Amino acid sequence: MSKKEQTHQRILESMHKTFRQYGYDGAGVNGLASGAGVTSGAFYAHFGSKPKAFREVVIGGVRQTEQAIQHFQDIHTQQWLDEFVAFYLGEKRCSELSDSCALQSLTPEVVRSGEETREVFQNELTKVVETFNQGKDVLDGDNDTNAWATLAMLIGGVTLARAVKDPALADEIANAVQQAVKKV
Repeated sequence: MSKKEQTHQRILESMHKTFRQYGYDGAGVNGLASGAGVTSGAFYAHFGSKPKAFREVVIGGVRQTEQAIQHFQDIHTQQWLDEFVAFYLGEKRCSELSDSCALQSLTPEVVRSGEETREVFQNELTKVVETFNQGKDVLDGDNDTNAWATLAMLIGGVTLARAVKDPALADEIANAVQQAVKKV
């Protein structure tokens, strides 16, 4: 990997954490650049603009979710969904916001973004559902409906659990979502 590619990757990794932690409006170009140890000029040389950089983070973040689902399908075969749900509502929910799932942390930012960002988000999200449906033998009924419902419950559940102050209530929310997913 060339030095330019290494720098690009370092900036990208820093942006993933910063956008997840502070949101689009809370992340300035200077902060995004300094978090990666580069100048704002280097940031612009690699990404052109903050909206373009955000789109790249959105694409990469949604792909991480797709890759995680694929990983759980490969490792856990028939039990992949139960294992993924436990991971998502447990470890992933309790991780630092900067390490959270992009679907949970960046979706509200995408809603406020422009058409181009929303379009790339939609394209990547449909790939997540396609990958989710590769494990269709564990799902009953209409696979797309089940996939959308399951993803929405997981993302919404983690969002709610992260938002409440009481850890016991956060656990109650996560447990309720886990039980509801089993019924889908």
